[in-house]
Amino acid sequence: MSPTTPIHTAFSRTVGGRRFFAFWAAALAAIAALLVTVAILQYRWTGQASDAEKMRIGAELESMMTRWHSDLYGELTAICIAMQVGPDSGARDTWHDYLERYVEWNYALPHETSPNIYRNPDLIGDIYIWETGGLSEPRLFLLNINSKKIESSLVPANLSPLLARLHANSSNISMALRAWLPTEYHEALGSGSPLRPDPVHLGSNSMAGWQFDPSMPAIVHPIVHRNSNMSPNRDSPVDWIVITLDMDVLQQAIFPKLAERCFGNLDGSDYRVRVIETGTFPRTLFSSEAGFGGQAGDIVDSSMDIFGSHPSDEDQTLRGSSLVGSEWRTFATPEWFPVIQSGSTPSVWVLEVQHRAGPLQDVITHVRQKNLAVSAFVLLLLAVNIGVMTIAGFGAHRFAKLQMDFVASVSHELRTPLTAIFSAGENLKDGVVREKAGLQQYGQLIMSQARQLMNNVDRVLLFASIGSGKDRYSMRPVEVTKILESVCHDMSALLAEGECHVELQVEPAVSSVLADPMALSSCLENLITNAIKYGGSDRRVRLSAAREWTELRGYEVAISVRDGGMGIRSSELGRIFDPFYRSPEAVNRQIHGTGLGLFLAKHFAEAMHGRLSVVTEVGVGSVFTVRLPVPRTDVNGFPTGDRENKGDGNE
Repeated sequence: MSPTTPIHTAFSRTVGGRRFFAFWAAALAAIAALLVTVAILQYRWTGQASDAEKMRIGAELESMMTRWHSDLYGELTAICIAMQVGPDSGARDTWHDYLERYVEWNYALPHETSPNIYRNPDLIGDIYIWETGGLSEPRLFLLNINSKKIESSLVPANLSPLLARLHANSSNISMALRAWLPTEYHEALGSGSPLRPDPVHLGSNSMAGWQFDPSMPAIVHPIVHRNSNMSPNRDSPVDWIVITLDMDVLQQAIFPKLAERCFGNLDGSDYRVRVIETGTFPRTLFSSEAGFGGQAGDIVDSSMDIFGSHPSDEDQTLRGSSLVGSEWRTFATPEWFPVIQSGSTPSVWVLEVQHRAGPLQDVITHVRQKNLAVSAFVLLLLAVNIGVMTIAGFGAHRFAKLQMDFVASVSHELRTPLTAIFSAGENLKDGVVREKAGLQQYGQLIMSQARQLMNNVDRVLLFASIGSGKDRYSMRPVEVTKILESVCHDMSALLAEGECHVELQVEPAVSSVLADPMALSSCLENLITNAIKYGGSDRRVRLSAAREWTELRGYEVAISVRDGGMGIRSSELGRIFDPFYRSPEAVNRQIHGTGLGLFLAKHFAEAMHGRLSVVTEVGVGSVFTVRLPVPRTDVNGFPTGDRENKGDGNE
């Protein structure tokens, strides 16, 4: 072997290792960048999915609330349509005409009229005619449904504020159509102020003049009088038709029916529903569940102005855009008819909805967080999997390298004794050596090299048997002194070849251990072989046995092999028991070996329920200690589990 071979081999390994690590570094960087990209895209996707879910829930909730609004509109306006109060009122219609229509609508059977799911006579309280046009003293008439007559009536106390307001706004049709506006408007109009009503409100009366008073509640409509030519006279005074609604029926029948119809399903309702009245005296008109609406801090998912108060211009701009954010949470429906504003604070009926699982925003946020958590967990598993694969790749690379080193080492270890045997045999064949002393010397050389060859082959076979799981051990009491003497005798030739001698010391308390004789011999032979190879200038191998006590294992026998060699660096202690591993220093010093000795020794020790440890110092030497259990009663009669007999081994 040339002197440059180790340097060239080390250089090749370094270059190959650098390429391998550079490849893995680039691959891991690319994988990390890919994982980060996937994480960012996943985060954005969950945000988009959350926004889409908000839009879906918002559209669904708004659809249900709009349907509720439409059905309530049908309930309230059914009587308005039946009374047929319109532009021609006051021309050919008399009070008796209204009475007949009311009676017909009230007593009509379903098959006698066109289908109308909203016909609910119980909702109607009373219907009055309030004659105010041209009279100094207004008169109130009741359309009595029971007697089917028009009867003069006193002004009920609860109707007095409303009738007084209608009287004050009965001078002409223009003023009557503005009766719903606050008093401040009429005062400003009378003083010549440029204040004008909201043209949107005046132009959006879908019921052609019907106005709603939420405080009663009641629905009113002006009746236009005409002159003698039967032509409309906008300056003539007007009368009023007043329809009161039964609040109990509204609260106990209409609202619950609408809540069940619009928000219920086969499994019950997913939402809590309530109707509240805002204004000077706020109150809860209906609640689908006890306790909902009783707390001032209740959070609702969506609210709707039932009578369609128009939002501001800014709100209209928002409503014209896509349904995102919180736009669906508070909205106004198309206006039915103006609401009479009696107090300084407008009275508004509001429908509010709350999901039973909690605020929808929290539900959506929780779902998004759950999706993010699941995505993060999947990415984490992927990252861990990549990490495991990377570690496995490095391990496989290292193991492959160790195997290549092992093949090279074994090839060298086998070739060296074979070369010596071949050379000796060739010399003997050619008659180079004829003297008896020379023949004995050559015979000793052949035996020594053959023994070394056999040892190397045995180690490879042992390693193979360990890997296949076919190794078996027979545990029995073994006398420590006899096994140590036997090992020293078997190793005598190798010791003599290495010019080493053994110093044997066995404490008196040491008698026997529980072990497999062949495995224990092989374990100690591997340790002594290493001590010979790495002993340095100190050619002594100290072999000792002592009795020890441990809390966990009881009595043990510690068999130590000490050398005075170069020692082992702390950075290599974690790898010296790995198969095929050889320290760089041993390779550089060209100390022959396969890297299996310590691996086999550790395996034998653990297979016998023992353990192998090392204490080392660079430049001083190493001590390898095999600790094995003792039989329950050793040959000296010491009970191994008796704490009273524990000691330093000299008892």
